[in-house]
Amino acid sequence: MTDAWLDEDARSQLDTPLVIVDLDRVDANIERMAALMRDRGIALRPHAKTHKSLAVARRQIAAGAVGLTVATVGEAEVFADGGIEDLFIAYPVHAAGPRAERLRRLVERCRLSVGADSVEGIERLASAFRGTGAPPRVLIEIDCGGRRSGVLPEDAGDLARRAIDADLVVAGVFTHAGQAYRGPDRRLDAADEEVDGLVVAAASLRARGIEPTVISAGSTPTAALSARRPVNEERPGTYVFGDRQQIVLAGDPIDAAHAVALVVAATVVSHGARGGFLIDAGAKILGKDVAPYAPGYGSVLGYPDAFLSRVNDHHGIAEVPAGTPRPAIGEVVWIVPNHVCPVVNLVDELVVAQGGHIVDRWSVDARGRNS
Repeated sequence: MTDAWLDEDARSQLDTPLVIVDLDRVDANIERMAALMRDRGIALRPHAKTHKSLAVARRQIAAGAVGLTVATVGEAEVFADGGIEDLFIAYPVHAAGPRAERLRRLVERCRLSVGADSVEGIERLASAFRGTGAPPRVLIEIDCGGRRSGVLPEDAGDLARRAIDADLVVAGVFTHAGQAYRGPDRRLDAADEEVDGLVVAAASLRARGIEPTVISAGSTPTAALSARRPVNEERPGTYVFGDRQQIVLAGDPIDAAHAVALVVAATVVSHGARGGFLIDAGAKILGKDVAPYAPGYGSVLGYPDAFLSRVNDHHGIAEVPAGTPRPAIGEVVWIVPNHVCPVVNLVDELVVAQGGHIVDRWSVDARGRNS
């Protein structure tokens, strides 16, 4: 197998399994999304839970991102300490116990926004910052059809009013079109649901005398579709690396040169007793995410007929149809993982390739910062 990821000499030096990113593809993905949002007059706030890396974050900021989205207080702490000045914890933050003090320290180091979707969450946040004079901005989360967190769009104004009455600052509303991940036929509808829900939510705030300055959508599958007024901010994350889910959802061929910027490098260690082949990458680097529209646990670049049917902790088991080529024992293969975000969180560093050579290693700075 030959390709542009690494030349033969570099491949022979790999101590697999490990995660490789292609620098040129990463930069192209960053610029492509940044240019799209610039052209539409939409602020880009990438979700850093995908890469968890200061090296990647700084490239996104340099390309025009207004700040970063994060999932946890721990991620926010890492990026604030790394010099990122504008952060949004897009999660219904519960400011209790040690987390309250951590949030108070965070607002001293960056411009912080947090999500809220309940009266209890609002009251806890207000209590944590009472008397400090510097609470984080609040964005009310709405459920636009994903059925995860968030209030109904028409209820956003009532919750925003409770926040203001509690001496918090409400910046606007946000949502995530998680329903886009249910299949390739859901992207268009999910984007419309995202925008329509935000329209209702913004009107709900205005009906309570609150003008939203941020109307934020967020989902890689829908980013290009929902980046239209009144939306004024997008929060995609996976686009920076891509993964098998994104490829299938977008209808791209798995071996497309531009499709992915990250692979798991694995070595074929056995052909097994019943055919197929085994690789040294299992659940502890590939994860176990599956989707009905992308069966199996990843794709093997260069071997489109291979089916990664099972993963144990340190084994990946691939099936191939009879008479179909399979890689030799000792061959290094590239696996496109189903869902890149947990894959990155399973390793300490990303090996950076360019022009067939290893040129750098990026720390996964926020690895394990799940609280």
